[in-house]
Parts: sequence; C-alpha cells; structure tokens
Amino acid sequence: MPFIPHTQEDLAAMLATIGAASLDELFDEIPASLRTGGQADLPPALAEMDIARLMQARARADGESVCFIGAGAYDHHIPAAVWQIAGRGEFYSAYTPYQAEASQGTLQLLYEFQSMMTALTGLEVSNASLYDGASGLAEAVLMAVRANRQTQARRVLVPRALNPAYRHTLTSLVASQGIELVEVPFDPRGGHTPLEQLEPFAAEPFAALVVPQPNFFGTLEDVGALTDWAHARRALVIGLVNPVALARLAPPGEWGAKGADIACGDIQPLGIPLSSGGPYGGFLCCQKALVRQMPGRLVGRTVDLDGKTGYTLTLQAREQHIRRSKATSNICTNQGLLVTAATIHMALLGAAGFEQVADACLANRARLTARLCEIPGVEPVFNGPVFHEQALRLPAPTGEVLAALAAEGILGGCDLGPAFPELDPAVLVCATEVRTAEEIDDYAERLRRILAARA
Repeated sequence: MPFIPHTQEDLAAMLATIGAASLDELFDEIPASLRTGGQADLPPALAEMDIARLMQARARADGESVCFIGAGAYDHHIPAAVWQIAGRGEFYSAYTPYQAEASQGTLQLLYEFQSMMTALTGLEVSNASLYDGASGLAEAVLMAVRANRQTQARRVLVPRALNPAYRHTLTSLVASQGIELVEVPFDPRGGHTPLEQLEPFAAEPFAALVVPQPNFFGTLEDVGALTDWAHARRALVIGLVNPVALARLAPPGEWGAKGADIACGDIQPLGIPLSSGGPYGGFLCCQKALVRQMPGRLVGRTVDLDGKTGYTLTLQAREQHIRRSKATSNICTNQGLLVTAATIHMALLGAAGFEQVADACLANRARLTARLCEIPGVEPVFNGPVFHEQALRLPAPTGEVLAALAAEGILGGCDLGPAFPELDPAVLVCATEVRTAEEIDDYAERLRRILAARA
C-alpha cells in the first residue's frame, strides 16, 4: 500500500493549478458504470497497521492465508513509508557506490545501516552487507577460521538446534574448504544447547562455536555461559541472532565476560516482505580486532578539504580486483536495496518502536501457545523460555494436520518431522505483532475441529 503524503490543501492547490474543480471533474472521462463508488463501510480513520490489516483481510477473501509460519522468515508489519522511500529511483536503481562523489546519498544510508547494526548487536563494526542470513553465517564461519590464530583449527561446533536451511547452506559453502562442522546435540527437555553437551569436545581444538539466539525451536540459549565456555578454550563465538529479538535480549557484544566475537543474521524482519522466499539480506558485525578478516565492505565517514562530511567505501578487502586469491570472500555485490528498506524501517521504529514490536510478539506467541495447548493432545515439546516461536507436539500426523489447516486458509506452522524426526509429530508455530487475538482464536478452533474429526 503506497504512502500518500498529500493533505487536502495540497490536493486543492494541485487541482486549482490544472484547472479542475474536484477529483470527480479531473476523471470525468471515466464512465460512471466503471467507478466503484464510495467506500461507505470504511471507518473514518485507523492507524496504519490497522488499515493494512483491514485491507489484507479483504484480500484474503480472494484466497490469501493467515500465516503462523516462522522458521527464519517472519510476517511483520512494514510501514507504508518504507518502500515508498526505498522505491525512489535514487535508491531503487542505484549501482554499487564505487564513485563516492556521485553516491553520497547511498553511502550515507549504508553508513547509517552499519551504525544501527552495531548499536543493535553491541559490537564495534558492521559490514554492508551480505546475501542473506544463511550465507552470512557461512561467511562468519570462514572468517572465524581465518581469524583464530590461537588454535589454527579448522573445526567449528554447530548446535543441532540451528535452522536446518542455514545448516545446509553452511555445509555447502565451507565443506569444500576443508572445514569440519561438528554437531552439538540439544537438550530433549529444554530445546537448548546445555554446557554438558559441549563437555565431550572440551579437550579438542575448535576455531569457533556457533550460538543461535533464539535457536530454530524459538528457545533462548544461555548465551553467557556458552560464550565463556568457548573463550576459555580459545574458540571464537559466532552469534546468529534475530534483530527484532535483540530489542529485549542481551546483544551479542554483551554475552559473557568478553562478548561474542562475531554476530550475523538476516535483515528480513526489518521491513522486508516474505516475497515467496526472498530476496533477503544478511548482516555481519564483529569486534574491531577482527575487521581485517570481515567479508563484504565497509562505508566510512570523513571530512573533505572544506571540512564537509563525506562518505566513502573504506574497506573492500574481499574484492577480487584488489586481493584476488587472497580475498576474504568472493562476494562482489550486496543487497543494497534490502539494506535501504531495513535502514528506513529501523529509523521509523526507533528504540521504543522496536521494544513495542518485540513485546507484541511475545504476547501473541504466549496467547497462541495457551490457546492451542487447551486442545487435548497438543503440548509444548520443550519447557525452555521462547521468543515468538514455539515447538508443539500434536496428537496426529503433522503433515496431514497442516494440509487440513491450509485448506481452511491457515498456514499452521513448520513441520519439524523432516529435519528432526525424533520430534515427530511436532509443529513449529509463530505469532508476530501482526497476528490478532481473533486470528489466534480462529486457528485454535479450526485445529480443535480438525483433530476431533480424526479422533
């Protein structure tokens, strides 16, 4: 839905300039039979998110489903101004800003993105940017192996509670470089990665430990304990984080005594629509000591000979045309348009807005869990604390239940069986700030009816 900034006074001035008395006169060549007429059933005024919800409800009358799937791609409210601004030609069609003198607007926006991401993650440096969260994690692993000079190890500890899609991408990108990914089991009761699961690896050298927060099950990890455990064994810590969750959770830079060394993730929750799977964008932040091993590029701020502020690309060490075989990465572009939208989105929300979104997600997830667990046979798989996703055990085959819900216009969650057969039948459900109490209650009633019919 476009953002329309014109006031009634603006419209009157434009009509007067072109010599039309009203909008009806302006479009008088359109036959009355083709006009829709007034919208008498619309309320006089609504907040933007409410009017978007109303229009989406009307669109769903044509077949759009209500989404309770998360699993790495989240249905958040996107203010109309985000893509109205990001869609301007200056941003929408801009090329990589190698020529600083012609790209100050784009460079400043990228600099602001970096500043926001360092504030969000509590780390000192951010790049701008990577393809998506999954490839961003792979780049973080490659970076950690290069940067860890204390062990020289080419092995990385990866929790089994990591997003399966991320795990597959990570394997594809690092296995051919001789890096071994060692899987760490999750606790079958809490759904997290406890320290006792790491102890079998305590005597072995590892370059890094990956710590997802929240993990794929939506469960929160004891990030401080995991970070200190890894640092005590000379391993770096890579935090894979959800940027929205950081509004209420400790940032990676404050994990444990020293903080995580690297943080990465996907910017999709920051103003990027679901879009049938992409494109999305990745971010990567790190401690300043590791900046020379960071893939991607950095935008810096300086002053020119006249003392005016200027922006330029300051670190492009990954470029083949600079370092060739010694490049830190083969990334030759970035998701600039998605970064533009994410930056605008964060600027519009501000710190208070971020907290409100996170709080609404927490409240909606709690309501969803409570309502669904009122149904006989439905219960949480894990007992650990969660953010806006939760794994639930079902009393019937998950695929069949989800298919029945989809036939009734509800995308009921992610089937955990294919990736985690030991949990089957189980579903991962998600509720962000856009889900209403009515939608949650409707989901619960439909699920109750479907399960009762199978009993």
